[in-house]
Amino acid sequence: MTDAGKNSERSAYDVVVIGAGPVGENVADRARAAGLSTAVVESELVGGECSYWACMPSKALLRPVVARADARRVPGLSAAVQGPLDVEAVLAHRDEEASHWKDDGQVAWLESVGADVHRGTGRLTGPREVTVTAPDGTEHRLTARHAVAVCTGSRAVVPSLPGVEEARPWTSREATSAKEAPGRLVIVGGGVVGVEMATVWQALGSEVTLLIRGSGLLPKMEPFAGELVADALTEAGARIRTGVSVTALRRPASDGPVTVELDDGDRIEADEILFATGRAPRTDDLGLETIGLEPGSWLTVDDSCRVEGTDWLYAVGDVNHRALLTHQGKYQARIAGAAIAARTGKTPLDTAPWGAHAATADHGAVPQVVFTDPEAASVGLTLAEAERAGHRVRAVDHDLAAVAGSGLYADGYRGRARMIVDLDREILLGVTFVGPGIGELLHSATIAVAGEVPIARLWHAVPAYPTISEVWLRLLEAFRG
Repeated sequence: MTDAGKNSERSAYDVVVIGAGPVGENVADRARAAGLSTAVVESELVGGECSYWACMPSKALLRPVVARADARRVPGLSAAVQGPLDVEAVLAHRDEEASHWKDDGQVAWLESVGADVHRGTGRLTGPREVTVTAPDGTEHRLTARHAVAVCTGSRAVVPSLPGVEEARPWTSREATSAKEAPGRLVIVGGGVVGVEMATVWQALGSEVTLLIRGSGLLPKMEPFAGELVADALTEAGARIRTGVSVTALRRPASDGPVTVELDDGDRIEADEILFATGRAPRTDDLGLETIGLEPGSWLTVDDSCRVEGTDWLYAVGDVNHRALLTHQGKYQARIAGAAIAARTGKTPLDTAPWGAHAATADHGAVPQVVFTDPEAASVGLTLAEAERAGHRVRAVDHDLAAVAGSGLYADGYRGRARMIVDLDREILLGVTFVGPGIGELLHSATIAVAGEVPIARLWHAVPAYPTISEVWLRLLEAFRG
């Protein structure tokens, strides 16, 4: 309930969206395209994590690192690019790509599609009801005639360890927005954030140590992906320690170094420590308890992204824990927006696999590029995942260095490709590429997996010569024998 001492207003919309990151923006866009009045609530910057602390700044930091690495492998050019990167220029470009942490352009875009932007913290205060607490403390109650979409994303998890508060560790936000390269950086975690930030800061002058609890990097991809990335990071000067865990941190002086204590009794001193150890849903202060759901929980949804047990609440993007990737969240937003519009208009929904109102790709065709040197990219299932799911499969591998286009791309090219073939249906269940310049190669694999294109038809998709994409022909030849 609204406090009597606070100003309160009430507005009614067809759709209320909580969270104005890329996911919320896309839900709002699809709702407005269907003619539905839409409000969007945002407590931070319109544009969300991706625009200011994740995708855009991290890739802006990585681009010059990877471009220099590629150039160093090209005869006639390598001698010209042996010097250090211009750190100041790299960080300035990062700031520009992050819009200097100002969201005027994003707000203008949302307003241009006809959505109303409400600044403040949005909390559910009952079915189809969102109360917005503005920065000045005033409250504004929004009611949704048809749907509320929770698009609040996720936050980085920092483990509860002795000394963690005084150590003031970095999360992905600090790692992508830092104003200078730390002299010594410890990174805890070998997933995407860990390896990308190791790539960046090692190249910008930091001494990087990666601490991994498991046995290798990129554990959700094919094993060879992490192995090739680990080899490159080690060659670049980074230290990688596997099978270790952090047990405590100490930073006695606020401007001094941090000491990292490990479970094997060793200690490491660093200027900064980054925890890249997972994400948690931003649902702890969302008012879920007012509608019978658990605060802080991931929200379980059907394929139209509607929360199970409701007929009005949608959870789109990271909060539903299906695929924590910006592009996948935007895909879900397009599906959810279409489903909301159909249900509002009382028109039949197509929720069959690959239907207009089903986010089917979340289950077996999720693409991802890791922008390290070398790049690692995958879509669909790994060999281990396919076998666990009970499919009768065959993994087909090929050395990417054996393709003519790779040799032209770089001297000493190293890479690998794998496709996972469903032997009963003769379609692809997954594809992985690792190597320089393969990020743009992934969409062809995504089309093959999502489209369930038969191997017999892929044989007629002729790759241009001499390109790296000729690996497709080599993989198909290896499968046919």
